[in-house]
Amino acid sequence: MTTPADRRDFSEFTFEVKPAADLTPDERACVHGLFAAAYRQANAAYLDRALSKLKYIALAMQGATAAGFACGESRVIDLPRLPQQLVTLAGICCIDPQFRRRGLFGKLEQLALMQDLPHDTATRLMLRCGRMAHPASMRTMQQGQGVVPKRGVPPTPWQREVGAAIAEVYGSPGFDPETFVVQGGGVPIGYPDMTLEVAPDEWEIFAKVNRDHGDSLLGLSWSPAPPEGW
Repeated sequence: MTTPADRRDFSEFTFEVKPAADLTPDERACVHGLFAAAYRQANAAYLDRALSKLKYIALAMQGATAAGFACGESRVIDLPRLPQQLVTLAGICCIDPQFRRRGLFGKLEQLALMQDLPHDTATRLMLRCGRMAHPASMRTMQQGQGVVPKRGVPPTPWQREVGAAIAEVYGSPGFDPETFVVQGGGVPIGYPDMTLEVAPDEWEIFAKVNRDHGDSLLGLSWSPAPPEGW
């Protein structure tokens, strides 16, 4: 049985969360090294742009060895029919292959996203957002409620409006509201180097994602439950 990330033993790691803009040259080199280890044909220019889009980065170290990083940010913004909505914007996350399957992905993402949360977070609806290039990443989104996109279920007009607004917040160059595909810059981001087993039906919502062009899939879900009419 898989142990939830917040209950695992992370005592061998040290963690730091800081604004991505404050990375030292050595830290930035570590982040690029992790990206290259996690993606085939890793596009370094894409990573630099990603680091400029979201405010925070969480880093994990095992002694002097970089174990992983995750980018993210939480904001309160106006969305279609959702004024002053709390959203979490998950960014790229990379774990060194030798440290995978220890819950670091979820731990680092949580650390990055919990920065700047409002004091009344516990009583508010939260829209969880992320861009993904692999079904394994979509599994984390499916832990929430009201997940979009969903296999065999076309997005509603409201969901399309919100998806387009979130894609704009991410600074995406284009967005298809029918498929929730976020258009890339015309060159690959890189290809996730994962050995996780993925069922054929998990790939269905990724059918229109052209990784050769740097596309990804926008995922949305709610915590604790979606608003009425979603």
